Amino acid sequence: MLLIPAIDLKDGRCVRLRQGDLDDATVFSEDPTAMSNLWLDRGARRLHLVDLNGAVAGKPKNESVIRAIVDSVGSDIPVQIGGGIRDLDTIERYLDFGITYVIIGTAAVKNPGFLHDACGAFPGSIIVGLDARDGKVATDGWSKLTKHDVLDMAKKFEDYGCEAIIYTDIGRDGMLTGVNIEATVRLAQHVRIPVIASGGVTDMRDIEALCAVEAEGIEGAILGRSIYEGTLDFEAAQLRADELAP
Repeated sequence: MLLIPAIDLKDGRCVRLRQGDLDDATVFSEDPTAMSNLWLDRGARRLHLVDLNGAVAGKPKNESVIRAIVDSVGSDIPVQIGGGIRDLDTIERYLDFGITYVIIGTAAVKNPGFLHDACGAFPGSIIVGLDARDGKVATDGWSKLTKHDVLDMAKKFEDYGCEAIIYTDIGRDGMLTGVNIEATVRLAQHVRIPVIASGGVTDMRDIEALCAVEAEGIEGAILGRSIYEGTLDFEAAQLRADELAP
């Protein structure tokens, strides 16, 4: 189980939101580059970056910080980025300066043709972010709930050739209320590509619960507020996940 620290960027700072609300942000670091190196030093094998301003604006807004993080960690670990990615030029620019995986969320739902083109143009580099509440997909920084069924969309996007799916239960994200294991497993069983869990990881019990269903196709988990507020020790969690690997 790959545990992936999240670095959410708002106005150039590392923050965490509650349920995606930009007005409910806690600043954890004024220096996201230093934070990325902290997680690298603690054994992270991948970093998850989100341009929160970009997600709202529909175009990158923290690109200089993202570049600095990629330059700092170098080729030591892969970096994935989401937030405000709406065109192929943005994807190409990110990949050119060292991003490994580009995450397409809202644009995949609103413009499936764009996702299809991206998967064709950049094979192996595109991850889809599916954010859902009660089985329905949300878009626009989680502000809009669609009528699209998350399982149906996941299957369609798998057929396009995306590398993996990040599944976020938006009712739990940033709330430290535990992972929605049942919904995550249901999605993983529905597709052949890996699923990365996101939202609600609180403590070691969540890591152990995810590891217990890893064989269903759950490749990793994104960790946010839990590792920033100290309810979960990242190093200990990754060691435990390694111990429980099938």
